[in-house]
Amino acid sequence: MLELLRIRNLALIEDVELEFAPGLNALTGETGAGKSFIMRAVDFLMGERMDRNLVRPGTDKATVEALFVLPEGETVIRRELSAETGRSRVYVNDVLSSQPTIRDMGSKLVIHTSQHGQQRLLSPAFQAEILDSFLPDRSLVIARNEQLAVLTDVLDRKQRLLERFEDIEKQRDFLEFQKKEIEALDPQPGEENELEERKKVLKDRERAGECLQNALNILHGEVGLLDAMTLLTREMEIIARLFPGFEEDREAIEELRMRLHDMDSRLRRGPEGLGDDDTMSLDDIEERLFELAKLKRKLRRGLDEIVEMKAEIDESLSFLDACALDVKALNREEDAAATELKAVLAKLNAARKKAARELSIRIVDELLDLGFSEHVKVHFEFDARELYPGCDDMRGRLMWVPNPGQPAQPLHKIASGGELSRFLLALVSMRGNNQADHDTLPSLIFDEVDAGIGGLTLNSVGDKLRTLADRQQMLLITHWPQLAGKADRHFLILKEVIDDATYTKCERLEADDIKNELSRMAGGGEQGAALAAKLVK
Repeated sequence: MLELLRIRNLALIEDVELEFAPGLNALTGETGAGKSFIMRAVDFLMGERMDRNLVRPGTDKATVEALFVLPEGETVIRRELSAETGRSRVYVNDVLSSQPTIRDMGSKLVIHTSQHGQQRLLSPAFQAEILDSFLPDRSLVIARNEQLAVLTDVLDRKQRLLERFEDIEKQRDFLEFQKKEIEALDPQPGEENELEERKKVLKDRERAGECLQNALNILHGEVGLLDAMTLLTREMEIIARLFPGFEEDREAIEELRMRLHDMDSRLRRGPEGLGDDDTMSLDDIEERLFELAKLKRKLRRGLDEIVEMKAEIDESLSFLDACALDVKALNREEDAAATELKAVLAKLNAARKKAARELSIRIVDELLDLGFSEHVKVHFEFDARELYPGCDDMRGRLMWVPNPGQPAQPLHKIASGGELSRFLLALVSMRGNNQADHDTLPSLIFDEVDAGIGGLTLNSVGDKLRTLADRQQMLLITHWPQLAGKADRHFLILKEVIDDATYTKCERLEADDIKNELSRMAGGGEQGAALAAKLVK
């Protein structure tokens, strides 16, 4: 039950608080006072969108807050709309929540039946949903949806498989040509860098060999350094004997000569690693690098990308070979899913036809209570919607004969606004009767469900609304005093101008105020007062 509703800074509403009662709560007032907008605030609270322009000028946000009393306890829902960004935030018991969560909760808390709902009633899809909602076994609808999802998934996978096959098949010749080009050269991951490194090593070895030869030429040339050092050593021995002061110079020359002989031996052996242990010559490496560069230019990719490309081509060509087997497997899955779907649909369609017969009788009974002619007839026609070849989903569509002698026709062709209002009221009434635990029934909001009706029919509608309100809480927006007079609690919605600013106000009426409002609704004067006195006992 919706116990308390508070709206702040929304359109013409500065701060309104309504404390609703169990049973029937009537909201009345002049046209344009803001009655329907209060119900829009409830829709906003339940997850519907609202434009930021509806935030009251001069304020930063609008807030709608409601207290629901449920069997498991109290629940407070608050939603705020930012004037700056147009974004909203929703809280459940002061904990930040999400709009999908609120929408899921909303169907269990509130059913809003308005003129928009009447228009939905004209939709064949909505009529089919109504019939399904009255099925004794709703699991058949769930099974249909699940099995259809399985079949759809198989068909999607098969479609993607065939599209890929077709795409690759178109490129087969080109892919095989590319594969041949790559296999002819057989590039390896990182090969280009490795070849460059080997090229550098070979060039370094070549330069080192030249330097070794030059060094040996210096040591053993026409005027070889080793021979010159030997002659110099002999001369220094004589000089040192004659002039002892040159002994140190002689020793230095002797030591240098010995070091040159040692260096000569090492140069002849050559340094470690100078030997040519590479299987490729420098020319071979240069030629390989040139071929790799040509392949890169031709395929317009880096070498590592070309290596990966070959793997992709191999995978694609292998896919073409294996595709036929995959399609066969999917065909088996498709056949199995279609068989299951067909079996579920057979049960569901049979259940729908049985439910349609029972529901038609119940609808007629409700319509008779709401002032329809005793000759009114209602039945469902079924249109086959092919979900898959051989799998027809029979969708029920409401047909009715309001008067004898007329052929059955769809609602949208012959139903007036008043008739649609009563149709909708009848369906809501029956839906609640299906639920055993009335404590868990959502609050009903009827926004001018009485549009287009009057006279004796209005009395029938009033009695039905009163019966519904005895079962579950109802919020009723009406312009008819006959309906407002049945309320357990009465609210007057009015518009006031204060200091050149317009405000929507809400007043809970008591005793004489209720009589005065009912009199106004009845046209005022003695006739209005008389009707009001009759309604308020």
